[in-house]
Amino acid sequence: MIQSETLELLEWPRLCQHLATFAATKLGATAARHLKIPDSQTQSELLLEQTKEIYQLETRLTTGLSFEGIQDIGDSLERAERSGVLAGDELLAIATTLSGARNLRRVIDNQEDLPILTELVADLRTYPELEQEIHRCIDERAQVTDRASQKLGEIRTDLRRLRSQITQKLQNILQAKSGAVQEQLITQRSDRFVIPVKAPQKDAIPGIVHDTSTSGATLYVEPNSVVPLGNQLRQIIRREQAEEETIRRVLTEQVAAVKPDLERLLAIATTLDLATARSRYSFWLGANPPRFIQREDREIITLRNLRHPLLVWQQQHEQGQPVVPVNLLISPQIRVVTITGPNTGGKTVTLKTLGLAALMAKVGLFVPAREPVEIPWFDKVLADIGDEQSLQQSLSTFSGHIRRISRILEALGAGDLGLGTGEKEIPNPQSLIPNPQSLVLLDEVGAGTDPVEGSALAIALLQYLANHSQLTIATTHFGELKALKYEDDRFENASVEFDESTLSPTYRLLWGIPGRSNALTIALRLGLKPEVVEQAKTQVGEATDEVNQVIAGLEAQRRRQETKAAEAQVLLQQAERLYKEVSAKAASLEERESSLRASQEVAVQQAIAQAKGEIAQVIRRLQKGTPTAQEAQQATNALNQIGQQYQPATPAKPKVGFMPKVGDRIRVPKLGQIAEVIAAPDQDGELSVRFGLMKMTVKLEDVESLDGQKAEPVVKPKPAPAAVTPPPQNVPEIRTSQNTIDLRGKRVADAEYILDKAISEATGPVWIIHGYGTGKLRQGVHAFLQQHSRVNNYEPAEQADGGSGVTVVHIK
Repeated sequence: MIQSETLELLEWPRLCQHLATFAATKLGATAARHLKIPDSQTQSELLLEQTKEIYQLETRLTTGLSFEGIQDIGDSLERAERSGVLAGDELLAIATTLSGARNLRRVIDNQEDLPILTELVADLRTYPELEQEIHRCIDERAQVTDRASQKLGEIRTDLRRLRSQITQKLQNILQAKSGAVQEQLITQRSDRFVIPVKAPQKDAIPGIVHDTSTSGATLYVEPNSVVPLGNQLRQIIRREQAEEETIRRVLTEQVAAVKPDLERLLAIATTLDLATARSRYSFWLGANPPRFIQREDREIITLRNLRHPLLVWQQQHEQGQPVVPVNLLISPQIRVVTITGPNTGGKTVTLKTLGLAALMAKVGLFVPAREPVEIPWFDKVLADIGDEQSLQQSLSTFSGHIRRISRILEALGAGDLGLGTGEKEIPNPQSLIPNPQSLVLLDEVGAGTDPVEGSALAIALLQYLANHSQLTIATTHFGELKALKYEDDRFENASVEFDESTLSPTYRLLWGIPGRSNALTIALRLGLKPEVVEQAKTQVGEATDEVNQVIAGLEAQRRRQETKAAEAQVLLQQAERLYKEVSAKAASLEERESSLRASQEVAVQQAIAQAKGEIAQVIRRLQKGTPTAQEAQQATNALNQIGQQYQPATPAKPKVGFMPKVGDRIRVPKLGQIAEVIAAPDQDGELSVRFGLMKMTVKLEDVESLDGQKAEPVVKPKPAPAAVTPPPQNVPEIRTSQNTIDLRGKRVADAEYILDKAISEATGPVWIIHGYGTGKLRQGVHAFLQQHSRVNNYEPAEQADGGSGVTVVHIK
């Protein structure tokens, strides 16, 4: 009973109705509206595989999987089995269903990598001979054809001949008695051929009156001369009907003989249509296939950007508000998550979204979340959501909640809470769990009664559920439930975010931070007198105010971290874009250099060939006759001119003497960028530069001034003859995950052990995150650093790295 209530509370029938709109057949739509939830993980995995293979198949097909011709023939099969005679349209529906199922099997058999679907249609029998026989005997109008039997063909031949005789006689009467008839028309009344006769002249055409017009001015008369032919026609029509029934009875008997196979065919077609509906609905949702995890194997529930499917439908079809996704990342040791925050902040929607996601995965639907989708297989999804007041049953809100929770505990097999003894259940992580696969969703647990007693009951209930269900998600306004996380590591806090500037929720789910009350803030902003609000604050107490301040600080810190993460993402994207641009420019330069080198080699070879030809001409001139000193001098001058013409000019030496300083703008030719010097060259000839958001270290010989001057190289002093140990190079202080220690939430004693181990193994600076808080952890860390032998000095980190919430330790 409670599981049916849960489906109603989660609006599961509404989701099934949406799924049914994606079915192609009446059978599939009916199955989708009454979707059966599997009882085992194996069944769910089989359904998921069917959905995946249909999804894969439809991406290959141009028009998708076709279910044309498949109809609901279940009632016809039942009547055939009970010796009833099927009508022509029923027989025709059976034939088209056989044809449609055969086409489905053909499409699936033509694919190679669909093992689940191939196995499903392997034993599908479509009886083509029965289909052909039905089409031979039944035409497209569901009428029995003349070729169905020889006897029927002869009967219909006699019918056509007799109708022709009757029509000819009536036509002769119309012409002979044209003055007595209302119009030249032959019609039928009760399978008898008649002509319209004027009432005052009915005696002009004696016969049987079969009908009268509304006004009484026209009588529809069958002339006496035609009556014998009409009687004969009726007899032949009865013979025709009897023969048609005989033919349909024979076909019906053939259908009844293969009824089990046809029922199997219907079941397979329905299974395929339902799998296709799941695939198309999943595609429409933009959902991804889930993977069932085992939390005992330390696997984490991962549901990122999870969206409520009914809200997605409302947004698309009913112009609803954009859907705000939630992130659910639940560690394997967590058994209970308490969600706090203001009303209308999205707590209940989060419960319903998770419940629907678990059910969707069970029935083989994809889950509307970002990959990877990893969720346990819950054998029961049980919920207490909403208000169950009843005037007829005299139930209050509290009574309604308690009765439903009692039914939940009965479904878990956990018995009752035993609250009447006054004893409080003590959480025991090692306790045996009667039903470890259950998901319990509780909305406003403990509400509707005295806050003190309601809070105590909620704590006892959640501690009990931590021992008797795999996962419980509960929403509450009780502040005492927020402290359970710090008493039992199976509990976790979450809250819905609230924007105080707009007095509206953002519907975002924040993990690890309990929600704080915003009632007084909202009341003040809505115009309640300040003195009333201040008086209320004094009633709340200083402890609650301090807790709210701590929570506010945590929320602010989370927002800062999200801002930094977004900035880091932008910086990463810019760096990737810059890397691509630099790589493209380098490739272009290499290609251009190769092209220039090739063209220069060709030009050099041409110049060498031309120079050789000119030198050969000079030599030939000298060889003619006896050379004189004057001719020798002329030949020498000619060779010098050739050498000057083809010898490449000596490149001018670049100007040397430029030394960049901090703040100078320089050019980095290899990168094609103009950069600003932010650190002067060190003894190794390296300097730090910045261009845009990028900082990097370059060598002195790789930079030049804006007017083209090369930097003056750094001359290192020659080492002394004696063998001495060179000083360590100046390693830049770079913060990484390896040299960063997060001590937030630790005690000072635990922090000292972690610090001693990290400093002993460190080879460079260490960043210690201790946060702000009360300052006790920071004081303890600083006191420990002052007495440690390896610590040279320590200082607060830069503002971008956390400011005074982080300490940088320099190692000796």
